[in-house]
Amino acid sequence: MKPAAMRIRMQRAARPALYLAISAALGACAVGPDFQAPAAPVVAQYTAGVQPQITAESGGTGGVAQQFDAGMDIPAQWWQLFHSAQLDALVRTALANSPQIAQAKATLRQASATLQAETGAARYPRADLQLGGARQQIDTTALGIPNVPQAGPFNLYNASLNVSYTIDAFGANSRMLEGLQAQAQNQAEELRAARLALAGNVVTAAIRQAALQAQIASTLQMLQLQHQQLAIMLQQLAAGGIAERDLKNQRALVAQSEAGLPGLQQQMAQLTHQLAVYLGQAPGAAALTPINLDALTLPQRLPLSLPAALARQRPDIRAAEATLHQASAQVGVATAGLYPQLTLSGSAGAEQTHIADIANSLNVWSVGLKLMQPLFHGGELRAKKRSAVAAYDAAAAGYQQTVLQALQQVADSLRALEHDALALQARTQAAENSRDSLAITLKQYQAGGVSHLSLLDAQRQSLQNELDRTVAQAARYSDTAALLQALGGGWWNEAGAAPAPH
Repeated sequence: MKPAAMRIRMQRAARPALYLAISAALGACAVGPDFQAPAAPVVAQYTAGVQPQITAESGGTGGVAQQFDAGMDIPAQWWQLFHSAQLDALVRTALANSPQIAQAKATLRQASATLQAETGAARYPRADLQLGGARQQIDTTALGIPNVPQAGPFNLYNASLNVSYTIDAFGANSRMLEGLQAQAQNQAEELRAARLALAGNVVTAAIRQAALQAQIASTLQMLQLQHQQLAIMLQQLAAGGIAERDLKNQRALVAQSEAGLPGLQQQMAQLTHQLAVYLGQAPGAAALTPINLDALTLPQRLPLSLPAALARQRPDIRAAEATLHQASAQVGVATAGLYPQLTLSGSAGAEQTHIADIANSLNVWSVGLKLMQPLFHGGELRAKKRSAVAAYDAAAAGYQQTVLQALQQVADSLRALEHDALALQARTQAAENSRDSLAITLKQYQAGGVSHLSLLDAQRQSLQNELDRTVAQAARYSDTAALLQALGGGWWNEAGAAPAPH
């Protein structure tokens, strides 16, 4: 029979199996649960009792009242609300150079490539071309033909095309791809979460660094005043004006201040090193100038999304939802493993002693449909399904825990800002009183009414109260950044991002 006629016979023989495959594919149903996104939190507010709407006003730098606005959206570059070019440069450098972000991007690319690879393998037939050649010798006597002259060795060339396709009759492949797509979505959300966390860490570290710089400067000034007081007291002791106990108390105060200074300097060094790592730089090679705390602007209006919208905004919640979706798909994969599997296969090939004749010949062809029904696997398949269901339950509990922690973080930030404002108000009042007291003491000293020692003590008290106010001011900045981070950071407002999740 001619090769063309053999090809026609092969095509006609393949039609019934092809029709069966198409019918099975069209009638396929994906077993297992269809994923439904979890319901949004039903609570109306974040905190127990009366939720703060506006904070107290304390006056001075960083002392403005902050209003929480439910209708205000979060900008993508939320750290720019502090109006600091230096802070903005730090965050942008970190997002561009951090190895942590590069790792998250690579993991996302890996998940996307895995999805593409498995999609091609599951949705389309597999076709493989096989070519081979061999040197053979046939012994005719072994075949029961003793009177035929022995032929010499000859070359045998073969070529075949093998095609196979597993029909996804019960949705095993569909569920598998659904799970991989959810995994890729999880990695996309993990990347967003990593960017949000890095930006928050940089902002917080920069604010703490600025506060520590102010603390160290104030501590050095207080030490200078305390040493001056100690020198005066030494003269007073020599003149019999004070008791030795007073001198020892002053020396203890100096020693206490000196002992606290290395701890502050150590914290400053650690923050500087950590900030360098955030920026993708080695600590020894980074040259970082601390931000001046007074150069930051405290945002007066702060966005406050509703709890129902938080689950669609926070990348960690969205990542947990993707994990839950993947677990749901795995239940479908395990369920489909209990059902039959249909595989359609076909091959066509040729064997010739002359390689030039292979392209024009068709010696062998086959078409087949294989059905495999699991019968007994020692309970393996049903145990796998129970395992997948348990993994889904664990993912559901993990999702709920992530949501609760997110609500807690927003609630903590709201209360922190409320109390920070009150603390700064009290610290501002104390600092103003100390400044007034110092002004009075200075006039008395100039008039000869008080000693130099009293003036130094008033200066030290004023300096300490100013330091306490600076620490309270830094807390407001840090907790403001924490609230913006807890609300999701506004990633949906980036260029090319998905639509707003509200």
